[in-house]
Amino acid sequence: QVQLVESGGGLVQAGGSLRLSCAASGSIFSINTMGWDRQAPGSQRELVARITAGGGAVYADSVKGRFTVSRDYAKNTVYLQMNSLNPEDTGLYYCYSFGGGVRSWGQGTQVTVSS
Repeated sequence: QVQLVESGGGLVQAGGSLRLSCAASGSIFSINTMGWDRQAPGSQRELVARITAGGGAVYADSVKGRFTVSRDYAKNTVYLQMNSLNPEDTGLYYCYSFGGGVRSWGQGTQVTVSS
């Protein structure tokens, strides 16, 4: 079983930046992919970005060029650097891991972007 703990959310003005972190513990040897989803009020959860063990990254079209996902394998941590934030980026951001047929989720961290 994998446990994930997110940090780094908060309130920021439009145009600002935030960096989210997600630390994994437990059965980390099983992890292949780590990533971030988000859920805005009244909307479905959507992919933001993910990164495989080999470093391949995928981004939602809405965040390409503004967000960067990265991993520190020594710290078992995945990061999401978010730049040029806009109010449409507001939501609850969830970290997840996937590997060995098992997907695990963090508790979520709130990101609010004011206009």
